[in-house]
Amino acid sequence: MPYVIASPCVDVMDKSCTEECPVDCIYEGDRKLYINPKECIDCGACEPVCPVEAISQDRRVPEEDEGFIANNREFFESVLPGRDEPLGAPGGAHKLGPVGVDTPMVAEL
Repeated sequence: MPYVIASPCVDVMDKSCTEECPVDCIYEGDRKLYINPKECIDCGACEPVCPVEAISQDRRVPEEDEGFIANNREFFESVLPGRDEPLGAPGGAHKLGPVGVDTPMVAEL
């Protein structure tokens, strides 16, 4: 996973990053945004526009937020509450629209 959105995004979701992403791989949960690891092209356009500095490369995630590396992947690979199957790689966040739920880790924060 090239880029990860960590704890500073929770309950903020500024969405500046979604406007900069050339491949539309940043999806909206209920309380935070998630970068799809299968769709991200590792361009880094999202990172500098995040006003709360929530986005970083997976190898540069602050130690206290390392759990968000697996959490971002889980959002796409696990069956989220209220859904019948994993999101996978649906081919664009705007096409799918807001997912409206988060991973259990984020929901419990």
